[in-house]
Formats: sequence, C-alpha cells, structure tokens
Amino acid sequence: MAFRNRVLARAGHIESIRFSRTGVRMQEKRVALVTGANQGIGLQVAKDLAAEGLTVLVGSRDLAKGEAAAAAIEGGARAIQIDVTDRASIAAAAARIREEIGRLDVLVNNAAITHTGWMAGKTMQDYSEATRPSVVSLDEMRAVWETNVFGVLAVTQAMLPLLRESEAARIVNVSSGVGSLTQASDPAYPYRSIFGPVYPASKTALNALTVAMAIELEPAGIKVNAACPGYTKTNLNNYSGTQTVEEGAREPVRLALLGPDGPTGTFSNSAGPLPW
Repeated sequence: MAFRNRVLARAGHIESIRFSRTGVRMQEKRVALVTGANQGIGLQVAKDLAAEGLTVLVGSRDLAKGEAAAAAIEGGARAIQIDVTDRASIAAAAARIREEIGRLDVLVNNAAITHTGWMAGKTMQDYSEATRPSVVSLDEMRAVWETNVFGVLAVTQAMLPLLRESEAARIVNVSSGVGSLTQASDPAYPYRSIFGPVYPASKTALNALTVAMAIELEPAGIKVNAACPGYTKTNLNNYSGTQTVEEGAREPVRLALLGPDGPTGTFSNSAGPLPW
C-alpha cells in the first residue's frame, strides 16, 4: 500500500507520521488524553502513562503551560489546548485528534476545581464553612459543577467517536472519596464535616455519571471507572494533602491500563473498592 508522510511537531522535535491514501493515521501506540494535565495529579498521570508506552496528549486550558509540561515528560507526549468549560475548545481538540491521530484509546477526565479562586490563604475549614448549604453562593456552585460535572460529560461526548475507533477504550473519571454518599452518611467518617453542595457533591454527581456511562458503553466494550486519588498535595487543596502526586496518580493509571477482563462501573482508590 502506498503511503504519504505528514510531519507533526511533538514535544520539541519532529515526528514523521505515515498515512494511508484515505488519510487514516497508522498509529501503533495507544493514545491517551488527560485533561488538566499541566500540573498536579494530571501531570503525573500523563508521565506514568507515557512511561507505559502510550502517546499522551497533555490537555491544558493554557497551551503554553501544556507545552512546558509535555516537554518535561519522557516518552511520547504532546500538548493539546482544551478548556472543558468551552464547547468550541473541546470540539477543536477532538477535531485535532481525529486529524492527527484518528482515534483515542484512553480518556482521563482529570480537570477539576474546588473553588473559583477565593481560597488563597484559607484553610479547608474555611472552605467547609463558606460552602455549607445555608450560605453557599449559587454562582460558586454552578462554576465548580461546570468544570467537574458538565465539563466531564461534554469532553466525553466529544471524544466518544474517537474512543469507538479503539479496540479497547478506557475512560477514567478522577473523582474523590468525599463524594461518597455512603461515607458522608457515616458519623465516623473523618471528612464528613466538609461534605457540601460544591466540590464534594460535584464528585457525587461525577460518580453517578460514571455509572451511567458504564451502563451505556458496556456493550461497546468501553470500560468506564471512577478513581479516587486520595488526599494529595496539589494546587486543588493549597498543597495541604498528605499524599504525593505519585501516590495520587496510582489508581487512575491502573484503571486506564485495565485489560480485557478488568471491571467497569467501579469506584476505587489504590487500596481497593470504595462505596458510592
């Protein structure tokens, strides 16, 4: 079969890609998109997946930050601009992936926020008190849910046609144990007091989306699972976490690499299953 070459810039060097006459990229390596991957857990997930031999698309709202992150990743990584709250940005990212690669094997919905920027210098207790149901700003709640819930669904919908091109697609939604209704209902749960309608409830909603996605996509062989990284030191919590990003990335990466016998529709951390 005759092929034509296309040259793409990738992480500071040039990669020659072979295409068939129909324009379908002959990509052998599995391809993963990680949203919010320019820092924190997302960046570590991208590093770990690249170390496993995947081509990783480092999703970032700020392309320059994404490019800097991709350049620091050993293996196959390239930046892609994607703002999960902007439909045009999501559509452009999906179009670029189709044009340059032709499919997607792994989607890690990692991008998330806990607040809209007012938490600088404040404690988690301050956050808990300011986001209780009786006093929470509805605008704040909407903004967080726009990223953590609607953004996940918007990105997944846009990427599904690409994921359906894969022989073994995986979707990982990065959730949190604080979104577990079972745990929040237990008086002994240490983080029960911070359960509220903003970040924790957004992760509850994300868990529900995970189950809904898993049910719909199971016949297609696309596995969808939710991962809890644990309380990890990141910008999300003003670096107050107790785990390293390496520890936090462990479960999302495991779920992204599930084999054909792996589960779907589950919620877990590195220690095992979590209650919904």
